[in-house]
This record gives sequence, C-alpha cells and structure tokens, in this order.
Amino acid sequence: MSADTLTELEHEPTAANPVAPAMARSWLLVTGARPEGFTDAAASGADALVLDLEDAVAVSAKASARSAVVDWLTSGNRAWVRINDATTPHWRDDLEALRDVDALEGVMLAKAESVAQVAATADRLRQGTPIVALVESAVGLEEASAIARHPSTFRLAFGVGDFRRDTGMGASEIALAYPRSRLVVASRAAGLPGPIDGPSLSTDPETVRDQSMHAASLGMTGRLCLHGVQAPTVNGALSPSGDDVAWAAGVLAEFEAGGRVIRDGSDLPRIARARAITADAAAFAYPA
Repeated sequence: MSADTLTELEHEPTAANPVAPAMARSWLLVTGARPEGFTDAAASGADALVLDLEDAVAVSAKASARSAVVDWLTSGNRAWVRINDATTPHWRDDLEALRDVDALEGVMLAKAESVAQVAATADRLRQGTPIVALVESAVGLEEASAIARHPSTFRLAFGVGDFRRDTGMGASEIALAYPRSRLVVASRAAGLPGPIDGPSLSTDPETVRDQSMHAASLGMTGRLCLHGVQAPTVNGALSPSGDDVAWAAGVLAEFEAGGRVIRDGSDLPRIARARAITADAAAFAYPA
C-alpha cells in the first residue's frame, strides 16, 4: 500500500507504539522461541516490535514459537510478526495462524523476491494487513521496484546479512551503498515511506549511531534492531536534531514573513525539507 492510500488507523499511533508504523524508526526483532522476553521487549522504547518466527527460531521450535506468538497477541498485546519466506512450508503455517489475530500490526515477509510472493501473502491474511517486504537477495533487489508497487506492500526493509551471503558483497558502507540506494529509490517511486535498514551487530551506542546516521544520509528512515538497548540510539539518529528543527522553523518563518513568495530555484527544495523536518519532529514527539 502506498503512503497516500494508508488507512487512518494505520497512520494512528497507539499507546504501545506512540509512533505510527509509517514513521517508525526502530524495529526490534525478538525471537518467538522465548515468549518470556516479549513484554520486556515491548517496553524497550522501540517504535515497532517484531516477533520473529524466521531466522531466530530453529525448525524444531517453529510450531511452539508460532503458538507462543499467537497466545501473546491474543492476550491484549500488539506487534508485528516476521514470517518465514514463501518458499518454505512454515510460511503457510504462519499465515494460517495469524490470519484472524486482531492484534497483529502487520507482517514482515522474509526473503521477499517477487510480487507474487507479496500477493500470495496478502491473500492469506485479513484484507488490508500491511506487509513489510524484507529484501535479502540479488533477485529481491532486482524486483524491489515491482514489490514496492504492490498495494499490500507497506515498507521495504533490507536484510543485510543474507544479502551479503547471497552476493558476496563486503560489509563496508561503500559496498552496501548501492543496494541501500536502490531500496530508497524504489520506495520513493512507489510512494512508500523510506525503507528500513538492516541491524547493527554492535550494541556500542557510538557505532550504532554512526551506522544509523549513514543509513539516514542515504534516505533510509528506519532500522532493524537486535537488542532493545539499540532502540533509543536508533530513534535519536533517525530523528531531526535540535539544530535541524530550529533551521526548519527559521525557513518557514522567513517564507511566511515574505508573503509566501518563491524567490529562486533553491526555495522550494528548502521549504519542502523544512516542512518534512517539522512533520517528523511532531510525529516523534507524540505523547506516550
């Protein structure tokens, strides 16, 4: 679904998630195999909680993890769920279990590689359920533009580890700039919010901040987290700074004072950026 066609409910923050999913910066992945950690993860400060039924769960534990996730979601809690990829039998079982769960925020489709996989996933869920397509391979990247345009696609996300394994690319910023930029352009062309970057393996705040700010410089607006302690740092790095907000206020005040006159070719881009910063600042200050 494009950003222009999201329903009002999907735009609305909730008490548990004070930032709307379209704006969510930190997406905390929590293994479905350890339900005792769900509640603490929900209180971590992450914008979005993602209960993981895929890579973080051994094949022998898939069924029990799936049951634990559904039990938690039907006990007054809300979350996203990362489901197994569409080429596995676990994918169908995940969707069958989640189809009628009212508290499901949406699903993150692992290893998305085609529009057909997104469509088949949407067909097996309640109508309108948002799907975050996790791009983790060369094939997925090549199909990213088409995947982004499917009406059920809510945002794109980048599965860095699996993508590197598939392509042989290194971990440096320059090596991964191309796939990140491809996802940013595909998202923008399809009218989606900015994509969600892959997680940091570090819990060092300075490292997480630097990596997140690099992702933001490329146009990414969210980031997967593997640890709750990463969420506040990611949120800060992907939010406007105080200087940004002050600059935006000054630009808009100058525009209003000048009678909303466009003076030269630089004004429209400056005003658009100022408005975007002001909107972001308002969204992220939404009261808990």
